Amino acid sequence: MLTKIVIAAILTLILTPTIKRLIEKYARSTNLYTKIRGGTPRGVGLAPFIVLILLLPSPYNLLIGIMGILAFIDDIIGRKKIKTLKIEWGQLARGIGIILVSIIGYPFMGPSSVLVALMIQPLNIADMQPGAACTTMIIILILVIVLSLFKNQSVYLPFLILVTCLAYSPLDYKGEIMMGEIGNHSYAIALGVSFHLLGGFKTVLMFFLFTTFIIALVRRRNLKEYIQENLGIENPTLGDCFMDVISGGGLGDLLRQLILKDRRFKIENKILKILGFRRLLQKPQKRKLLVF
Repeated sequence: MLTKIVIAAILTLILTPTIKRLIEKYARSTNLYTKIRGGTPRGVGLAPFIVLILLLPSPYNLLIGIMGILAFIDDIIGRKKIKTLKIEWGQLARGIGIILVSIIGYPFMGPSSVLVALMIQPLNIADMQPGAACTTMIIILILVIVLSLFKNQSVYLPFLILVTCLAYSPLDYKGEIMMGEIGNHSYAIALGVSFHLLGGFKTVLMFFLFTTFIIALVRRRNLKEYIQENLGIENPTLGDCFMDVISGGGLGDLLRQLILKDRRFKIENKILKILGFRRLLQKPQKRKLLVF
């Protein structure tokens, strides 16, 4: 186990700056290089993705491979809409990834596979702020490792994920790179698998919610600013931040649009406001008004 952990650390340390330079040199005119912070390579999460699919045990590395490849397609294409379907290619790719991981993972993970697939949502939101995804994973993985030791279970998988994250993280904390969809989606599946191995479906569910809370806590300042300025929700609560992490982004807004259709809601109940229902039910192009 120790040998593979060391190999994982070394590979990630080498691949991360290498992929960064390659993107800067050959892909500046593509979607893999964003204008954020004066120019930032996006999709550097390809480094830990490669390490994870090489060193994680089968069949779990297959799930990461499937989601990672579809996520990288999103990174490359960008936010381009499919005219005939009126959705983005990225939304379609993530949707297909969620379905495939849920179906392929079901025989060996049961219903946990669905929650594991949905882990991509909160991790995707975390990656929008330098270091937020890394901080979240470090906190969560240390907790998983400690609980695994108490239960006398193998710590190889969470320790491997933690080591790749630590090796990748320095440039992310500096804001010089971004994981991109391939990075945060791959880590999301890896985290979900580690939750499942720790205790099955109930453990996955608890850690899914706890991870979302940690991301909301880590990103609360930026999220509150975004929610108030862009969504028009005054004095957003931590609950609003939680709901933004669990249901925000392009895919979340698409699902909200499909489920709520043309209805809109005005939340007046204090408890519902604290819990974040204003953000949960907020969507573009609102018509009918329902007051709670």
